[in-house]
Amino acid sequence: MQFADKLDLFGEEVFASLNHKRLKLEAEGRTIFNLSVGTPDFAPYHHVVDALTSAASDPEMWKYSLRDLPEMKQAVCDYYARRFGVEAITPDMVASCNGTQEGVGHLGLALLDPGDTILVPDPCYPVFEAGAKIAGAQLAYYPLNAEHDFLPYVAGIDPALADRAKYMIVSLPANPVGSVGTPELYEEIIAFAREHDLLIVHDNAYSDITYDGPRGGSFLSYPGALEVGVEFFSLSKSFNVTGARIGFIVGRADVVAAFSKLRSQIDFGMFLPIQKAAIAALEGPLDEVEAQRLAYQERRDALCSGLESLGWERPNAHGSMFIWCKLPGGRTDSMAFCEELMERAGVIVTPGASFGPHGEGYVRMALVLPPDGLRAAVEAIREAGITG
Repeated sequence: MQFADKLDLFGEEVFASLNHKRLKLEAEGRTIFNLSVGTPDFAPYHHVVDALTSAASDPEMWKYSLRDLPEMKQAVCDYYARRFGVEAITPDMVASCNGTQEGVGHLGLALLDPGDTILVPDPCYPVFEAGAKIAGAQLAYYPLNAEHDFLPYVAGIDPALADRAKYMIVSLPANPVGSVGTPELYEEIIAFAREHDLLIVHDNAYSDITYDGPRGGSFLSYPGALEVGVEFFSLSKSFNVTGARIGFIVGRADVVAAFSKLRSQIDFGMFLPIQKAAIAALEGPLDEVEAQRLAYQERRDALCSGLESLGWERPNAHGSMFIWCKLPGGRTDSMAFCEELMERAGVIVTPGASFGPHGEGYVRMALVLPPDGLRAAVEAIREAGITG
């Protein structure tokens, strides 16, 4: 059978490759520290689980939902007002999606025609690229590098390219590079969008995992953002419900409507018990979320300080559940280094090159072990002699 040419745009999924090698080492009896995939090891909160299980016991909840429950849309609006101080969100500015992964991919299909151009960060979460490729669009990268603290530098983007682009993806706190936006940066991005008639698509999956400063916020809280942008907001990391795939697109009503129109042709809506769980998370207490942020910060400190003690350059790690590490000892090939680290130390990380051209020379590590586990991983690296 002749398969679609578009499949040739995608290489082997890096996590699948790493997992295959992990299984081989475990079969040999090796101790493995898997810091590659960002799946939280914290438990979901009881009130969220209780809401889902209670709803799932009702046979009526097992029918097609066909829509987002009005009370769930309103819960998102109320959460944005309570958590982010954004009081202008109305239900027509909210639609659910099965996590940011699906959301970004489907947004490309809703907004892009073949040959259109979008601006994506480099390095970036891979679906930012995949969504454009599936739609037949052209990728234009803007670099995130150490010179600009791994933050978008809009002054460095070619104005002609910006005029040609249909939308620009911004991801802060950033996966994989661990940087966090500032009010001044968001104001620059909004002005840039207005100047070049760009839609801003902001990925806000890690608003509750920031360090060394004020709590994370929302792009939509800045003046003018609602006129130029939408935001993907996820419950996955804040509430430890990654497998439930609970996300939302929030912002400009016309963009949300286009997204919803496409999605109505693809599925029959979010499972109703999951919608009930989402409402419970959005309306419930947030003290556990804050305690978890502090726990992530303790992990960040343990891992970054440990790697620095080995002579590695201190990683960039101001937000998200990841740290972004420069390869030690003058190494330059991130995939080769990942294989070396796995074979010699039993530590699995993700090569920076899998996140885009500017990711080469770095690796991403996920904060998915408690501090003692991360210190043990550092000790395994020390014993393997992989120092700076």
